[in-house]
Amino acid sequence: MSYKIVIDSCGELLDDWKKDEHIESVPLVLTVGEENIIDDDTFDQRAFLAKVAACEECPKSACPSPERYMRAFECEADHIYAVTLSAELSGSYNSALLGKNLLLEEHPEKKIHVFNSCSASVGETLIAMKIEECEKAGMPFEKIVGTVEQYIAEQNSFFVLENLDTLRKNGRLSGVKAFVASALKIKPVMGSTKEGTICQLDQARGMNKALVKMMEHVVEKTADSKNKVLGIAHCNCPERAQMLKEAIAEKMELDRIIVVNTAGVSSMYANDGGIIVVV
Repeated sequence: MSYKIVIDSCGELLDDWKKDEHIESVPLVLTVGEENIIDDDTFDQRAFLAKVAACEECPKSACPSPERYMRAFECEADHIYAVTLSAELSGSYNSALLGKNLLLEEHPEKKIHVFNSCSASVGETLIAMKIEECEKAGMPFEKIVGTVEQYIAEQNSFFVLENLDTLRKNGRLSGVKAFVASALKIKPVMGSTKEGTICQLDQARGMNKALVKMMEHVVEKTADSKNKVLGIAHCNCPERAQMLKEAIAEKMELDRIIVVNTAGVSSMYANDGGIIVVV
């Protein structure tokens, strides 16, 4: 059976996916000041971060339209899947559902499922990897949907950012107390809830100590780690990501660790120096 996986651009693409006909990234649009930036393969992270730093206004993002998702679903594949960032953080999931329904009106025989990642960034990447694994194993469509939904339910996301300005200004931290300790270099260790919202897990003084705290939470919350793939996404800090990868590998036995640089949407929220871990 042929398949197609559509991922909104908050999810990072693996290098070998960029030329894979089974994978398509549907871009969000980022707005910095008066400039709109398409989050596709033309995205320039360094230039974007410089524009964000120079702009007094908070950057914003706009999700793909239902029609754009519908176009992505218009293909010859037998099985079609979409993976979007958390429905609690963006309208991308609902837009993909509408795109699915638009296509089903014309082609009711199509098998399409939209996954709410309840996560973002490399969390979406891992979900797409799980779909790909199930498809290559020859599983039927309904079993793949059930298997991946269970995988999402068991997934945990963690992150430490240099600053939370974008998340706070865009209202993504409504459930998290404001920090007045920036002068003390307090870094909150953040995570995702099962519903896909953001919560505070811990805090530490300084980035390195916060990363150690985050790693402790990763180890504590990851059962049966030897059978799991862990993903690390970094925003313009490859050395920090590599250091974290090596530290995690010493603490946990994992099937695999992947490291990716954040794409546009993730770069907007993570900001320069941010680290995201999903397992």
